[in-house]
Order: sequence, then structure tokens, then C-alpha cells
Amino acid sequence: MHSVMTPYYSEETVYSKSDLEMENEDGVSIIYYLQKIYPDEWNNFMERINCKKESEVWENEENILQLRHWGSLRGQTLCRTVRGMMYYRRALRLQAFLDMAKESEILEGYKAITVPNEEDKKSQRSVSAQIEAVADMKFTYVATCQNYGNQKRSGDRHATDILNLMVNNPALRVAYIDEVEEREGSKVQKVYYSVLVKAVDNLDQEIYRIRLPGPAKLGEGKPENQNHAIIFTRGEALQAIDMNQDNYLEEALKMRNLLEEFHEDHGVRPPTILGVREHIFTGSVSSLAWFMSNQETSFVTIGQRVLARPLKVRFHYGHPDVFDRIFHITRGGISKASRGVNLSEDIFAGFNSTLRQGNVTHHEYIQVGKGRDVGLNQISLFEAKVACGNGEQTLSRDIYRLGHRFDFFRMLSCYYTTVGFYVSSMIVVLTVYAFLYGKLYLSLSGLEESIVKFARARGNDPLKAAMASQSLVQIGLLMALPMVMEMGLERGFRTALGDIIIMQLQLAPVFFTFSLGTKVHYFGRTILHGGAKYRATGRGFVVRHQKYAENYRMYSRSHFVKGLELMILLICYQIYGKAATGTAYALVTISIWFLVTSFLFAPFLFNPSGFEWQKIVDDWDDWSKWISSQGGIGVPANKSWESWWDEEQEHLRYTGCLGRFWEIFLSLRFFIYQYGIVYQLKVVKESATGRSRSIIVSVWSVMAGHRCYDAHLKGLCSNFKLQKLISSENELFSGYGSRVQFTNSNAFELQIVSMGRKKFSADFQLLFRLLKLFLFIGSVVTLVILFTTLHLTVGDIFQCLLAFLPTGMALLQIAQACRPVVKGLKMWGSVKALARGIPDQAAVQPSIQPRTSDSTYFGWWKEKQMRFAYWIVIVE
Repeated sequence: MHSVMTPYYSEETVYSKSDLEMENEDGVSIIYYLQKIYPDEWNNFMERINCKKESEVWENEENILQLRHWGSLRGQTLCRTVRGMMYYRRALRLQAFLDMAKESEILEGYKAITVPNEEDKKSQRSVSAQIEAVADMKFTYVATCQNYGNQKRSGDRHATDILNLMVNNPALRVAYIDEVEEREGSKVQKVYYSVLVKAVDNLDQEIYRIRLPGPAKLGEGKPENQNHAIIFTRGEALQAIDMNQDNYLEEALKMRNLLEEFHEDHGVRPPTILGVREHIFTGSVSSLAWFMSNQETSFVTIGQRVLARPLKVRFHYGHPDVFDRIFHITRGGISKASRGVNLSEDIFAGFNSTLRQGNVTHHEYIQVGKGRDVGLNQISLFEAKVACGNGEQTLSRDIYRLGHRFDFFRMLSCYYTTVGFYVSSMIVVLTVYAFLYGKLYLSLSGLEESIVKFARARGNDPLKAAMASQSLVQIGLLMALPMVMEMGLERGFRTALGDIIIMQLQLAPVFFTFSLGTKVHYFGRTILHGGAKYRATGRGFVVRHQKYAENYRMYSRSHFVKGLELMILLICYQIYGKAATGTAYALVTISIWFLVTSFLFAPFLFNPSGFEWQKIVDDWDDWSKWISSQGGIGVPANKSWESWWDEEQEHLRYTGCLGRFWEIFLSLRFFIYQYGIVYQLKVVKESATGRSRSIIVSVWSVMAGHRCYDAHLKGLCSNFKLQKLISSENELFSGYGSRVQFTNSNAFELQIVSMGRKKFSADFQLLFRLLKLFLFIGSVVTLVILFTTLHLTVGDIFQCLLAFLPTGMALLQIAQACRPVVKGLKMWGSVKALARGIPDQAAVQPSIQPRTSDSTYFGWWKEKQMRFAYWIVIVE
């Protein structure tokens, strides 16, 4: 006897007619899309309803209803899940028939017995009545639609669709949380109930109503949705099913074999969670869905098989595992519901079961269908949620307790299969940064050039080869190895080889590398600052083009900024590096260039119509409008850049001092980069400070206790005198101080423009334009002086621009980490202007001010003139 429970919030239940007909900008609708990916099934459907043309389907209401169900059963809808889970009841009826029927009744056929006549309906002892009784006694299905009460009161069509599901499936029960206002004495207060209903005469009838001590939703929502309805389930086993799953009749027939596993010998302790493999049914929807399907299949088969035995570290990674209901209902339920830390609520059920001396097994002779995300944005949101959840797991006391109670081998296995995977992924990306910044440090300091010259002069080929050594960074491509093995085991290695070749041609390495960036960004952010939150992915079909502004909002911080930084580092290493040139440079940096290309261009490669020219023009206009829009209270992030920018910094508002410290510390790398480029300028090289620029490197090497084990390097490093080191170091810092002063002057100009825009742009555009003109003339005069007196070149200007890009990023990150201080200094407007990069369009539009009287207007005008004169004095 077992129960099935499905948590549901407000996802799609049955596609409506408008959902199926709605076309995107390319004229593609869901029904058209389904016809193309399921052509045989569409032809069978048309034959079944006796229609020759598609237009005939829309003429009949009965055909439209069947069409809605046909489309819904091929999406990730509650209708498909309910249909699949009801196969358990059909399997029980079939098995009961074979056990209870006589030989003559078996010869008549199952359908003849299970479709009763009028006499059998009146008789309670008929075979059909006994079969129905056994099925009702052995199986219970509860859909926990926590919002069903609110949807019913508001007339939401989802409530009607859920009621229709109950009418069509009499064994289905719906549990929801009912909020009612009750009067107690003179007070009126909200009271919360857990309610269970069923369908009777096309209406929902209440079965149970249990009063709750308070609001049920305290955390993420889904755990409470499951735990409040667990009391309405029956039996010793409980299978948790997501609303995007499916089932098959042949698999449902094996369910009683699976339930017997609770009584089998699986080691020292009896099993408390029976793991079940999944069949990903969304693999044919798109190439990305196929990649995810293969990756997920390898995890739920060969991966979880090894985790369960011999490693004994398999946990609960999501539905459809079968729980020992009595064990878990007495130990806190099947989900933990704390907000933030229990974002990945499924795995904490496995942690809880293992910590309380439970046993988690895995069985592959039965499987349940599962839908996955099919678009790049949906997949990225899902992986961001999982990465944030793993970050919270790293900080949780559950992992701490498991690590202390496991033996050495289970502890290492647990680390590798949970948070260790994300730690390793982060180390891979950090290795790329360390390699590039190390190479750039050697190049910009002059140490690489000196060592290469010395090696060539002495004929030291090993030393020269070491300076141009190749660094092949593993960027996630080996993650496909378990997938290849599982595909080979199940479908043959020839088929697996063909599939792998097709995946390479469909740019699967680009996708997996891009996914690596998503995992690392959100895992690292959660470790530093916390703030993990649920991200709704949406489970619909991806039939529309994603605008660039939407991709920018989603991938700017996680991929675009990091990709641009690595690209600038690679360009600088190409310009200033001496050891690796030509072919050697390509061999050294090819894997990192692939990483950069994946980070920057994957959202365009996997976007429908991503390179269509008209779409590019429209996306640019939409992005320009979005980034120019001002934010404010109630303005969503998809309408204004300012609102989005504030949301992106939300994690910094609640972080601690340690998180702010590491944010500032990591931002200092940009200043080291700028420091090296400044002393590659021709104007610096021709000065005394520039000619001794490599001396400072030797000083820091001595201070760090660096030892030169090579005898030639020892002789090279001992040529410099300490007095010359100290004088050159002071001269260098004085030169860098002038650079810092120049940077500060630019920031001061930006502050003037920002404040001038606020003061004058709305009412005195002429004055504001004069202010910008004076600043422009001052900048031109400064450049002329630098060209004539200090022999500045055009190449130096481009190198300055190359140095200013990361410097501005460092200033932005430090200002964001120190937001309260920057706001106190009245500099936050300048920081926002620097982050935006373009002037506010709304700020430069003329506005009409109310004119009260001439005297008031004259005084206001004089005040504006005085402020303008004040700023002119500052500029001069």
C-alpha cells in the first residue's frame, strides 16, 4: 500500500486554446511547434478525431478540448503528471484482476470484466467492484495545490482545470491551504487550515479540514506544501513526484516489486529511501534539451548507482524516490523548510535520513519519466538555483555533522559527490585567473623578458621552454566521460560514439563550458555573501527569441564581465609577453580562448534567430531604451537598468564585514594590472623611472623571500645595488602617485558632470552644455601638453584606455562593497553614472517647472547662476 504526492503552486495545468494558438514574432505557436517535433503523433491524433485539416479541429468544442489535452500531454504540465501517476491504479486493477478472477473470467478478457454492466454496479460482490475496492485501498494520490483555495475564489482558470482533473480521475485528491477570517470575541483574525477535497457530481467536496497553528509558508514554499499534506497520505510508502514528471504502465506494474525492497537485506540498516532512476522525456525538444537529457541520464543511472553502492553516500536528489512514510513522518517530514539554507530542500531529506541512521538505496529496474528545462535561460536559472543551494549546503550544519560522523572513506565520497564538485569547478576557473595574472605579472614587470634573454644568451633551452610552457586547463570537457560510458552501456558504444560526434557538431562543449561559469559564479557568491533564493525557471517550450537586454540581465555578472576580463588579459599577454609568441602563444592560451568564447557568445549561439540582422537591430534598440530608463520605487528590473543594477547588488546589502573585505580584496587585482601597463608606456620608458621599472620587481621578490634555485638566476638577481633599489622604488612610487592623481582627476570630472546634470540639465541646458564644453577643452589642452612636453604617443593613449577598463571595474566593485560610505560622501551618483557608461536620456530632457512669481523666479535664477559660477571656479 503506498501513496503518491505531487506539490503544485501555479504552474500550467492544461494548455488553454489561446496558449496553443499564440504566435511569437516569427509566427511560431506551441501547436505548430508540437506538430513539427511530433509529426507521427499529430497524424494519429487527426485520424482519431476524424479531421482531415487543422482548420476542422477548431470548429468543434469537443475537438478543441481533445487538442488541449493532446498538447498538454506533450508538455510539462500537471495534466501529464496526473495521467502518469494514475497508471499505478490501472496497474493495481490489472494485477488484482489476474489474482482474483476465475479462469473463465480471464478468458472473457480484462476489459469485459472491468467495464461492469448494470447488475454488477448494483452488486458489491462482483469482480469489478472488488477490483475497484482493492485499487482504492492500495493506492492514494494527493496533489498538494496550496493555492487552490485562492485560485477558486478569484475565478482563476487553473482552479477549473484542477477540478476537471479530479472529475476525470475520481481517485485524485487535492490538498490546499485555506485562509479564512474568523471572529474570536471582538477580534477578527486570519486562520489557516489544511483542507483535502475530492470531486463529487462535478464539484469539489471537502473531506478533511485541519486547523494549523499559523501561516504554513515560512520558507521557500515547496517544503511546506509537501509537509502540510503528508497527513492526508496513507500506507507505509510515500513516493514524492514533481509536477513535471510522467509514468508508464509497464513501469507501474513493477511498483509492488519495488515496495518489497523495504523488507530486503540492504546492509546493516533497513532502507528508508528507495532511489528510482528517471527517464528524461524532453530530449527531443531541442539540442540543449538533448544535452541536458544525456547529462541527467548519466547522473540518475551510473552516477547514483555508484553513490548507493559501494560508496554508501547516495542522498535524495529530487523526486521520484520512495520514502518510508512512517520513518520520515516521525522525523520532521520529507523536506526541510528554512528559507535560504534549505533552498535545495530535496537533498536535506537525504541528509536527515542518513543522520538519523537511515539507509538510502538505488534501484534501476523501474523508472519514472522526468521533464527538464529546454532553453538556455531556463537551464541557467536551474543551475544557478542548484549552485546557490550547494553554497548553502557548504555552510549548513548538516554537512558539518555528516563530515564528523562518517568514516574517512565515506567522508571523502560525500565531499566529492556534494559540495566538492562545485569547489573543484571553482578551483578550475580560479586556476585560469591565477595562470593569466601570473603570466601578465612576469611580462609587465620585465622579468620574463630578462629571463628569456638570459636563457638565449646561455643556451639554456629548458629554462626557455619552462617560460613558454603550455597550460591545458580542463574546463569541464571531462564531465562528459560518465555520459559516454552510460550511453555505451545502454545503447552500445557505436551508437554512443555517433551521438558524441553529433553533440560536438552541435557545440555541446560550448554549452557545458558556459554552464561551468554559471555554477562557479553563483556558488562563489553564495559562499561569500549568502543570499540564496529560489529562481522560477518556467517549464514551457522555447519558441521565441530572447532579447539581448534579457540575456544581458541574466549573464552580465556571471559570464560577460568575466569573459571580457579574461579576453583583456589574453590580449595584454599577447602584446607584452616575450616568451610565448606565434604558435607558442596559441598553444599556451587555446583552452582559455575557448573559455572566453563560450562565456561571451553562447547566449547568442543557442538563442533562436540569434544572428538574424533585423532581430539584432531590434535587440539593440530595446537594450538602449532599457539601459537609458531611470529606476524608482515600483519599477521592475526588466524596465530599467537602475532597478536591475540595484537588484544585482542586493547580496552586498546583507553581507558581513568578511564578505565586504573579500570583495574589496579581490578587486585589488585590477590595480596590479593597471600598475604594470602604466610602466609600459613610452613616456614612462624614456624616463629614469621607466628604465628601472624591473628593479621594483626584484625588491618585492626579496621582500617575499623568493629564492632563485638556478645559479644563473642568482647571478642575475645579484647585479643590483640596494641603494639603487631604494631610490628607484621611491621614484617609481612618485610616478605611480601622479597616475593615481590623474585617475582621481578623471573621477572628479565625472562627479562634476553628474552633479551638473542634476543641477542644470533639466532647466538650463545651455549652462550644462557649457560646463561639458569647458571640461572637454580642458581635456584636449591636457593631451596637447602631454604630447608636446612628455612625448606621449598614440599607442600610449590606447594603452591607457586598456588600463582604464579594469581600473573602472575595480572602482565600481569597491564602491559597491562600500556603498554606505560612498553614499555618505555624496558620490553614489557618480558611481552609478560610471557603471551605466552612457548619460541618462531622461536627465537631459527639458522639464517644465511651475512659475509662481517674477521675484521668486528671479531669485531662483540667481541661485542657479551662483551654483554654476561655483562649479566653474572648481573646474579652473
